[in-house]
Amino acid sequence: MPSLIQNPYLDIIARALAVYFFMIIAIRIFGKKELAQLSVIDLVFILLISNAVQNAMVGPDTSLSGGLIAAAALFAANFTLKKVLYKNKPLSSLIQGESILLIYKGVINKKNCQEAEITLDELAAAVREHGSKDPTQVDLAMLEVDGNISVISNDFNKKTIVTHPKRHKLKGRLIQN
Repeated sequence: MPSLIQNPYLDIIARALAVYFFMIIAIRIFGKKELAQLSVIDLVFILLISNAVQNAMVGPDTSLSGGLIAAAALFAANFTLKKVLYKNKPLSSLIQGESILLIYKGVINKKNCQEAEITLDELAAAVREHGSKDPTQVDLAMLEVDGNISVISNDFNKKTIVTHPKRHKLKGRLIQN
């Protein structure tokens, strides 16, 4: 298919930006859970997607300059979009979404978990990764806009005891935070 833009460099920039915005929309549609919880399948998918869209970005120009122009356009678009999203909360919420409450005071919000497509096993694993034994000990768990699950538990109210292994004077003594 012939390009609508006659200048080959502007054509590369337009193609790169089209792919960039398509990928942002696609990731937004398919959910933020995937961003922070990449499995082997997800990693392979991302690698294949990047390979699949490469030609769409640079077209017939596979030269170094074509690749650098596409990369520069992507960096510029990413920088600009981050600045715009920082200053425009409604647009940021539309593109990035908002944090989702998963657990509040030990009670799992099953409706929100279902909407975010997070299984109870995945939520329990995230709780354990943050040092709590089970969700009933969690004060607050949120699915953040970046796909991470933040957990605040009752355990934070307790004193942490750490033994410093490198100093003989401190060995065996308790240090309280």
